[in-house]
Amino acid sequence: MNKLNIKTKELFENVPSYLKPYFDAAEYPWEILPKIKEIVANLIANPLEGYTFLEEGVLVGKDVKIAKTATIVAPAIIGHGTEIRPGAFIRGNVIVGEKCVVGNSSEFKNCILLDSVQCPHYNYVGDSILGYKAHTGAGTVCSNLKSDGKNIVIHGDKEYETGLRKIGAIVGDYGDCGCNAVLNPGTIVGKHTQVYPLTRARGVYPENSIVKDTRIVVAKQ
Repeated sequence: MNKLNIKTKELFENVPSYLKPYFDAAEYPWEILPKIKEIVANLIANPLEGYTFLEEGVLVGKDVKIAKTATIVAPAIIGHGTEIRPGAFIRGNVIVGEKCVVGNSSEFKNCILLDSVQCPHYNYVGDSILGYKAHTGAGTVCSNLKSDGKNIVIHGDKEYETGLRKIGAIVGDYGDCGCNAVLNPGTIVGKHTQVYPLTRARGVYPENSIVKDTRIVVAKQ
């Protein structure tokens, strides 16, 4: 079995310079989630070069395409060359990197999408971090709240008590989640790992792997 990575530096190697201090300071990626509001506020107060205000609290880069029917609730940051498709709903405290696709009828809240992330169709991404060139297939959901409302525990090589009630998914660089996959609260997908469609993902999945079912994982050849 490939390495079961869970630390921030093991999951994300391609972090933009303006976010790197926050990622470097977090041993585990879920530690970043409660700070997203603060990170966004700091970036809006000190706008990045080449970014302009679409409206108060919404900072956008160059060559951003925003469909007329998309909704962006401040505060939010949208990177250069990103496309916001029809019906997309950005609910606030969202950072979208450069050259991303925020898909039709998809919803995002309190999350970070690093550069070149694609969430093209009918996705929910809440309290989550998606790494460089991560992809979610149509209907993929990052579930962020347990049915009992209790704090989320990360099930890795041991049980990690997060102290957080809401955690969606942490998807490493180049992670790929197939259509209608459900990433249960606190799921971590390693770098270069593929999750099959319709999978009910739970726990931590190693890098360079293929997740064929919830507990059926094979190394890439």
